[in-house]
Amino acid sequence: MAAINDKSASSKSFIINHMNADHQKSLAMYLRVYCDVAAGDAKSARLEDITLSDLLISAKGTRYSVPLDPPMKTFSDTRPRVVAMHKECLQRLGLSDIVIKEYRAPRGLEAVNFGMVVATLLVFSRGSNFLPGSFFYESVGLGRFPAFAQFCHSVQAIPLVLLLGIHAMEAVLLSVNRLKRHGVPFLSGVWFAWIASIIIEGVFTFKRFDRMVKEEEEKREHKK
Repeated sequence: MAAINDKSASSKSFIINHMNADHQKSLAMYLRVYCDVAAGDAKSARLEDITLSDLLISAKGTRYSVPLDPPMKTFSDTRPRVVAMHKECLQRLGLSDIVIKEYRAPRGLEAVNFGMVVATLLVFSRGSNFLPGSFFYESVGLGRFPAFAQFCHSVQAIPLVLLLGIHAMEAVLLSVNRLKRHGVPFLSGVWFAWIASIIIEGVFTFKRFDRMVKEEEEKREHKK
């Protein structure tokens, strides 16, 4: 009996150390989903103890009991149980196991599109750019196309408002459906880089971000 107790104590110690060292984010999610703890408070989650029927997790000086329902039969059941809980938490929180930690700038045709949009925004930022005497007007020879120059002057604000308006809505979708889901911290430098990029280039940002997610998924599959 003493040998069994020693083995159980050893298993518990290993599980606690392993969870705190390598799966702290899972512990935080357990608190958010099963104990309704705010995300900010759950960040400091640490596993204090584990029994066959619950996890005792502390955060910000408060202890929480996360029930294991149904209770485990032995501690050897811990891994499949916490993995299942992890997946359930991801689903309920709308998150993904794939975390994007960096920004990737546009390349190739995406870079060309980026440059064209920037140029369009600059040109249409001022109606005076389409009037005789302005640097842009004289540089591109708009004097040879007076009707076109007059038309651009009359609608100057419309392309600007439409472009930025549509891209602003896309930025909201990117933030909620991509950045949050894939662990990009809100208002971080990486978050601002992606948001600034989509404000300028629009849908190409989605495609580039999705490629990065697919690359990370393939890396994970390759490691299995």
